[in-house]
Amino acid sequence: MARSVLPLPPGSDSEWQTELLDLDAYLARIGYDGPRTPTLETLRRLHRAHADAISWEIVDSAVGRRIALDIESVQEKIVGRGQGGCCLESNLLFAAALDRLGFPLVRHLARVRRGTQTVRTRSHAVLLVEVEGELWFADPGFGDESPLEPLPFRHDAAVTVGDWTWRLQRDEDDWVLQSLHSDGWFDVYAWQLEPHYFLDFDMVNHFSYADPRSVFMPPGGLSHLIAQRGDDKTRLVLKNQVLTTQYPDGRLEHVELTADEIVETLRDAFKLTIQPADAEFLRERFAAHPAAGTSAQKSAK
Repeated sequence: MARSVLPLPPGSDSEWQTELLDLDAYLARIGYDGPRTPTLETLRRLHRAHADAISWEIVDSAVGRRIALDIESVQEKIVGRGQGGCCLESNLLFAAALDRLGFPLVRHLARVRRGTQTVRTRSHAVLLVEVEGELWFADPGFGDESPLEPLPFRHDAAVTVGDWTWRLQRDEDDWVLQSLHSDGWFDVYAWQLEPHYFLDFDMVNHFSYADPRSVFMPPGGLSHLIAQRGDDKTRLVLKNQVLTTQYPDGRLEHVELTADEIVETLRDAFKLTIQPADAEFLRERFAAHPAAGTSAQKSAK
């Protein structure tokens, strides 16, 4: 396979174990039945199908299960059980599918900004994909602010899907993904063109969803319950018992849910399969703490 544009780290063809992906099952999971040739149209359709089918979520961590990034664990969870995943799981799964379809790509780690200049740890996975000698930026797995289509990898490149617009900006050594909000451009995250290894992603995963210093981990050993997704018209964020809907005109609607409504919302609004034991655990967790999440109007990501 020609890889003339992307600088790949040594060993990158083997460490991701993409040969273990059940490609047919993955494509069925996202509802994709189109061409399997590595073209721009294929990339666009796959990106949108993945974003539509697989929500960002950390239900496993919220019920006390460890999040694992090896391809067998990720596909068993997202493809086999019908759950979503955090950005690391979701975008590494997407990358495995692209690799199997013949797209050269590099995986990078980004620092989430969410409208601030606060320096945070690297916690998000993004992809650079080569298509017919050109580079494209792909990220169907961020959640509410995910671009719904890939962007050309160049300064000021923009894409509009539905009522939302995203663009890429070069800021010295950083590349920044921005989303257009009602009051102007909003920095989503930034990254540099340093390829990362599987071990780097595994360390980020451990810190994000197991270390008590992480923004996802309140006291008590269980993570916040968070799920996110976006479509052409709205962006949804569930944090503990608060469901927030964001509209393109800047309106935010906050609704506090009962324990039963949390489970229903995960299944219906976020398209997740919630196992009976997990549903019961979540009902007990949030019935016992009825105020959980009411002060958390801002996403932890």
